[in-house]
Amino acid sequence: MKTYEFPKNFLWGGATAANQIEGGFHEGNKGLNIADVLPGGKGRLNILKEPGFNFEVNTEKYTYPNHEAIDFYHRYKEDIALFAEMGFKVFRMSIAWTRIFPNGNETVPNEEGLAFYDRVFDELHKHNIEPVVTISHYEMPVNLVKNYGGWRSREVVTFFERYAKTILERYKNKVKYWMTFNEINSGLIMPIMGLGFSIQKEEDKYTPTFQAFHHQFVASSLAVKACHEIIPDAQIGCMILYAPVYPYDANPDNVMHALQEERLFNYYCADVQVRGEYPAFMTRYFKENNIKLDIKEGDLDLIKEHTVDYIGFSYYMSRTEKKEKADEKQADGNIMSGVRNPFLKASDWGWEIDPTGLRIALSQLYDRYRVPLFVVENGLGAKDIVEEDGSVHDDYRMDYLRDHIVAMGEAIEDGVDLMGYTAWGCIDLVSASTGEMSKRYGFIYVDKEDDGSGTLERSKKKSFFWYQNVIETNGKEL
Repeated sequence: MKTYEFPKNFLWGGATAANQIEGGFHEGNKGLNIADVLPGGKGRLNILKEPGFNFEVNTEKYTYPNHEAIDFYHRYKEDIALFAEMGFKVFRMSIAWTRIFPNGNETVPNEEGLAFYDRVFDELHKHNIEPVVTISHYEMPVNLVKNYGGWRSREVVTFFERYAKTILERYKNKVKYWMTFNEINSGLIMPIMGLGFSIQKEEDKYTPTFQAFHHQFVASSLAVKACHEIIPDAQIGCMILYAPVYPYDANPDNVMHALQEERLFNYYCADVQVRGEYPAFMTRYFKENNIKLDIKEGDLDLIKEHTVDYIGFSYYMSRTEKKEKADEKQADGNIMSGVRNPFLKASDWGWEIDPTGLRIALSQLYDRYRVPLFVVENGLGAKDIVEEDGSVHDDYRMDYLRDHIVAMGEAIEDGVDLMGYTAWGCIDLVSASTGEMSKRYGFIYVDKEDDGSGTLERSKKKSFFWYQNVIETNGKEL
């Protein structure tokens, strides 16, 4: 196999999110966040449509796997030691907003929460691992959802700025890589996760949704401004969910439809945060959908002056679009709309597997923005089988990751400035989209099942040793 020259300082590592690994959901004076009130199961978001749902925990009716998750809250030293054994240069994680401000709108932070992340960062540095921290990763405080309407409220910008400044100041000597909002554009398909509110009526898709995005853009710029002032040598990026959009065929109508879908989903949020202005194509979109934004004086100047340093993005799949879909099979399992691509296979959960799409994504992003890129999520959710001797032979995961790393190597040869790669779910965790443990991504097996049973003991899968070798050889031995 061809070998690739990854940069000498390439940031190899793994990625997680607080609400999917920590557990301890009521410990250390932590408050409730959105993830805490969403139950386990593939239809977990259907709870939002139930009459009377009030964003509270109901253990008599539902199970909540993330309340314990994999107990990183108590086992972080053990887990970080395993990451170090694999050779991680960086570990992407998030800070739980409700550990720092339990209700989101307090003026004084929770010291127990701040101290917990001090301990985590200190442990990472003890093993020479740099933290890459997402400020907000699908875990808005429930109080801000119930009493403010999530990001629809301008007041939430103030609360977020206070939270961001608090952690930037506290950890200015411990964290040099930051990102503002996880998969910010996912608010278009999962508004409760990304924007802090649910779509209850058709009109919610338009002005309320895009007003919420505008508030996040302002908040992101304020966080970038604060980061550059408080930690001048730090880098702070945006983070988007990226999926190249292919037209179903050469029919110009399908090509144009794919282009419009790609602009809205892949470029709208990135354009604002990287280029510092709303893209021209959104003017027509706003007009045709009667979207009227309340943009305060100074907002656009702030967005223009405080753009991100790099683009972090997740890549799991591409997307194939056809203008008229009635006679085509839908791409079952994909988290976005689209039709099945006959040239692609799919994972156990129906996510189409397209390594070449990652090279396309890297090329598209770098051609458009010319800023450093960072693949901060990529991985295969699969059903792992534990053998009698306790081993897990996950060659399918190694094959998936190998093909995607090869695609990154090709993109680097294409001239793309790629900072690093953090494989998603480097240790088994609770799936955000389905609330399941059985959808496993990790190099490290965690003994826990969907029903909550299990010892939580950790063990190394076959892929653990494979990824260890990839990092040790800087991608030369795949």
